[in-house]
Parts: sequence; C-alpha cells; structure tokens
Amino acid sequence: MTQATEIPYLLRALRGEVLERPPVWMMRQAGRYMKVYRDLRDKYPNFRDRSENADLAIEISLQPWRAFKPDGVIMFSDILTPLPGLGIPFEIPESKGPIINSPIRTQQQIDKLHPFDPKVSLPFIETILQTLRQEVGNQSTVLGFVGGPWTLAAYAIEGKSSKNYAIIKSMAFTEPSILHKFLSKIADAITSYIRYQIDCGAQVVQLFDSWAGQLTPRDYEVFALPYQQQVVSQVKQTHPNTPLILYISGSAGILERMVKSRVDMISIDWTVDMAEARQRLGSNVKVQGNIDPVVLFGSKKFIRDRIFDTVRKAGKVGHILNLGHGILVGTPEDNVRFFFETAKQIN
Repeated sequence: MTQATEIPYLLRALRGEVLERPPVWMMRQAGRYMKVYRDLRDKYPNFRDRSENADLAIEISLQPWRAFKPDGVIMFSDILTPLPGLGIPFEIPESKGPIINSPIRTQQQIDKLHPFDPKVSLPFIETILQTLRQEVGNQSTVLGFVGGPWTLAAYAIEGKSSKNYAIIKSMAFTEPSILHKFLSKIADAITSYIRYQIDCGAQVVQLFDSWAGQLTPRDYEVFALPYQQQVVSQVKQTHPNTPLILYISGSAGILERMVKSRVDMISIDWTVDMAEARQRLGSNVKVQGNIDPVVLFGSKKFIRDRIFDTVRKAGKVGHILNLGHGILVGTPEDNVRFFFETAKQIN
C-alpha cells in the first residue's frame, strides 16, 4: 500500500516521471453502472439531492474507490453545478438531462448575472473535497472537475442538451459580441470555481469542454480556445502547481489546437488511435485515455488486449489510462474490476 509520505501515483504521471504502469481511473466511474449507486439513487431520486448533499456525494465518490481502488477518485458532481450561483437555475429530471427554463439569449440577461462566489453558493464542495482527501490519503489522487466555457455556455443558451447546437451557433454567427461577453463571464466563473476546488483539496482538476468538439476547427479557435486559455492562464497565476486536464468529445479534428489551451494533459477520446495521437501531439504532451467504453462489454481477453495495445502505444511517460468517454450504464461491474486489475498488473 502507498505510504502517506509518498506522492500519489497519478500525480507522478502528471509530473512526467517514467512509470512501470500508467495510473488508471475512469470518467463517470462514480455512478449508474454500480448497483450500490442505483440503490442509493432509488432512495434519493433527485440528482441534485445526490450531487449537492455532501454526505451523499462523498459516499458516491468513494463507491468505486472502495470497490476497485482506482488511482484517481473524482468528486461526484455535475458540470452545471456552478450555474445557479451566477443566477442561472436548472433542474435535472431523472433520465431526461438538465433543463434551464430561462435560457440566456440577450445582452440584458448577461448584464443581470450575479457575481460568482463559490464559497457562498457552493459550500458543500468544500466538505466533499476535504473529506475525500482525508478518506483516500495518498493512496489515490482526488480530482475535481468543471465544465468548459463553451460547454457551459451552450447549456445555458440552448436550455437543454442538443444534437446540433443551432441556437448557440446562430448566436456565434449573428451576434458574436454578445456570445463573447457571455463566454468571458463564464470563463471567469469557472476560474473562481477551479481555484475554490483546489483550495478545498482537489489535487488535479479536469475541464470537460465536451461540446467544443461540435465546432469546426476555425470556430473552435474563435469561440472555445480563447476562453479555455483564459481559464488556464488565470488559474496558473494563483495555483501554478495544480495540473489541469482538458477533455473534449469528438476531438480528433482539433487535437493540436487543444494543446494551445496550455493545460497539463490532453484527454483523448476513442476516435483517434493512441499512437497517432502521440505522433500528432508530440512526445512532450501528456495524454489520458482512450479506451472505447464499449470495450468493457467485451470478453476479458478482448479487454486485456485493448488495454495492452493502448498502454504500449502511449508509452511509459506522461500517460493516464482512462476511457475515451464516460463509462456506460449497464457495464458489467466484474469487467470494470478486471479492467482495473489488469491495468495495475502491467509492467
């Protein structure tokens, strides 16, 4: 077992150490595929009751750690959690996704947004992260997470999940000045939220700008990248030693541009081969990923082969083994256990 004085294994990868095996955790590892989570969900059916009640969020965050001992324990939360603190309330009906009843569409709405103070609007985050640090010690690394500026803006403007992002893209193409002002406000709020998470105990923070992959490369450089850079540069001014990871879904066409965000690690989805990603990004860029989540529905031999293939292509420096997206509902828990056991036996 890792001694309390040692640097957690996942942080060693982010420092660029040569390791015998990559650290391993899974996006969305706390949640719907685990029976213990579903039992708790049945008792507390409102998602926000689970994610914003510190005791419940701590329990859910620790469920996969107790079961599988991943190298990373990520706080159970939602990317929209900070929005009410800005004056953008939302609901999450079970199995329907988030709903924002008064989506942001005008400059007047942007002008009326509240100053964001996470200490005031999100006091439960401090309890969650401090307790997770105490519970796992240095046996694992505690990760916080936030939504990226484009993705949070897209939710706030669309009012719900979207397949074509027509409303925010129409704003981008017809009223760009309004959207840029909103994106900058969102980026400042995300900065405050990341700083708060770090101060509360997060050792790494992952930015999920998932929907930025729906932009053309040209539009990514105009409407997503500058605000990722705004967040990263501002966080690094005050917390230069806390690693930041960037994940974008469908990012194969913008991988090289993601590096310009100046995060410490790029999380890669499964639509690009890991060897190709390494070649395109350069050997000095640290990477996370990128197993297709559906691989976990395969045979144990198939899972093992895919793990070994990804790890071989990624190399022994600057790689965290992860999925290329969140773990899926219905994934067999025994296969998840096998995934972690296999990853930890690599040498």
